[in-house]
Amino acid sequence: MRSDTPATRCQVCELHAESVFRVEGMDCHEEVAILERHLGRLAGLEDLSADVIGQRLRIKYDAARLSTSTILSAVADTGMRAWLEHEEPTGTPSNVRHRQRLVLAAGVLTVAGFGLEHLGGLSSLSIASYGAAIVTGGTFTARRAVTSVRALALDINVLMLVAVLGAAAIGQWSEAATVTFLFGLAQALEARSMDRARRALRALMDLTPGEALIRRDGKELVAPVDSIRVGDTMIVRPGEKIALDGKVAAGESEVNQAPITGESLPVEKRQDAEVFAGTINGRGALEVRVTRLLPDSTLARIIDLVEHAQAERSPSQAFVERFARVYTPVVLVGAVVAAVVPPLFFHASFGAWFYRALVLLVISCPCALVISTPVCIVSALAAAARKGVLIKGGLYLERTGGVQCVAFDKTGTLTKGRPQVIDVVSLDGVSPQEVLGIAAALESRSEHPIGDAIVRRAREAGAPPAPADAFRSLPGRGAEGLVAGQPVLVGNHRLFEERGICTSDVHAPLAEFSGAGRTAVLVGRAGRTLGLIGLSDQPRESARDAVALLKAQGIAHVVMLTGDSGQTATAIANELGLDEHRAELLPEHKVSAVADLRRRYGSILMVGDGINDAPALAAADVGCAMGVAGTDAALETADVALMADELLKIPYAMRLSRATLRNIKTNIAASIALKAAFLALAVAGVATLWMAVVADTGASLLVIANALRLLRTD
Repeated sequence: MRSDTPATRCQVCELHAESVFRVEGMDCHEEVAILERHLGRLAGLEDLSADVIGQRLRIKYDAARLSTSTILSAVADTGMRAWLEHEEPTGTPSNVRHRQRLVLAAGVLTVAGFGLEHLGGLSSLSIASYGAAIVTGGTFTARRAVTSVRALALDINVLMLVAVLGAAAIGQWSEAATVTFLFGLAQALEARSMDRARRALRALMDLTPGEALIRRDGKELVAPVDSIRVGDTMIVRPGEKIALDGKVAAGESEVNQAPITGESLPVEKRQDAEVFAGTINGRGALEVRVTRLLPDSTLARIIDLVEHAQAERSPSQAFVERFARVYTPVVLVGAVVAAVVPPLFFHASFGAWFYRALVLLVISCPCALVISTPVCIVSALAAAARKGVLIKGGLYLERTGGVQCVAFDKTGTLTKGRPQVIDVVSLDGVSPQEVLGIAAALESRSEHPIGDAIVRRAREAGAPPAPADAFRSLPGRGAEGLVAGQPVLVGNHRLFEERGICTSDVHAPLAEFSGAGRTAVLVGRAGRTLGLIGLSDQPRESARDAVALLKAQGIAHVVMLTGDSGQTATAIANELGLDEHRAELLPEHKVSAVADLRRRYGSILMVGDGINDAPALAAADVGCAMGVAGTDAALETADVALMADELLKIPYAMRLSRATLRNIKTNIAASIALKAAFLALAVAGVATLWMAVVADTGASLLVIANALRLLRTD
């Protein structure tokens, strides 16, 4: 008898749960460490991952041994507050304002202590005022410090608590109160600054309306977006936002797609055109048949991809975190040595060196250093998403910044991807209409742009495609099948040479097409060549400007890789000012070309349509897919995805990535230099406790402000 019955399997599945929580107060990796240590002791917890920028905690757990309510209580024990994502916060009201009021009170009491000390010296009244400031401003710090100590860990809260109590113990009451106030103020300022980066992401989520006007069962009604079903018809009035992805069932209008694709101009929408949630209707009214619900919409996938991308660690971030793991223990050991060795072995003043050790404790906090990279990454990813450029994470953001060579596919990338039939040459007594009709019969089964052009021209010429059987695509060559029971072959010159049916009659028109930069499609039936179809695909208007901008940004080599003929490729390459072009490439040849270009020039970015060029995109250091709005496969597989067919987004992504790398290096260098300077000042006895706190706060605010500049990158 089998033991894995359906009921048993379902029960086992239910034991393993995963929940995502929003955590208020998780603004630094120190708070993450507190949560990891405190929650790590819960029975039934299997895995925990934190996202500081998004203030999200993803927890996998055994539902039979651990509940969400227990997790929420454990988070509350750390002084932070959590609630399940997509739910309203529960429990006590937000403690952010409460903490701000306590910090303000600590500041007032500290100033009062200074005033009393100035008037009558360090008296019981001034000490009481300082003490009240320490208690008022240090409540949350002490609470988190106790949580960390219980978990046998030292974090910034423990260090600050020790520093404050130590200063009070040696009679430095004003220093203790000032440090308490400045530390609380620093945390409040950091939280506000980090919230700006979060708002850049959350702005994407506010693009869709909460309800829409729909027609159901012959009646019009306003319905919440969550209640709308696939197949319902939305009525979108002029100026309204489109609530869900769909296809236009009736009406014509221009739609502003900038929130999704970053396109600067509205796009004309007619019947059967695809529209996206979050875009804005123009002057006309549209009836839209819903094709995707909100969780499956293009906008939802964009948000999900950006949130996952900003949670991924970049190489720079990994380096910084490794450095911080070494730096903090070293400085802590240095603080202990400073407090013990000089008084014990050199008869130095214990009070003076103990104070210097307290300053070293404050300096040992690596918060500014640790946060220097992730805040740059999330700012850049959010800025790119608002421009219709999706970058899959910090790894690819940094790789894009280091690119030295850019390779483009031709058809649909550098060119418009909608070739037109320019000429038809018939052979062996067959009419041009028959050549078109036979080619269209096979090409109607293909999704290639050249096939679409041939089918359109055949219909215009009164030769609609006949039914085709046994259709088989021949990648990089063409297609074959049966039309009216006879074998038909449609493809490039190479295919006909391989099949041994290319005759001398083909060479003259083939040379003429090639000389004019046209693509030649040969048509054969029953082992005979019937004719040639010449097509031309025009470069995109922005292609030459995009190439020029890439070169201006220092890209060493811009190349085109295409399966088209050499003459056609040469004509396009010369027109666009490319450094190199390689023609008549099969998909596997493009992969080899990418490897060769990497050896010659370094890191390479490959730009294509995300489907036909998938092997080359995967082989490149960075694969960039164009025009992927509404295309699931390309969105998931590309490293960089351009929502619209706008080539100028590529130099923008390059410029943004390089600006991000500069910001990261600047932030890391500034943080380390400031720490090094204050370490020297602390050992020399020049730095004070409050100066160390101000320096640490200033460093954190500096790196955040520098990172937020990326949101304004054009």
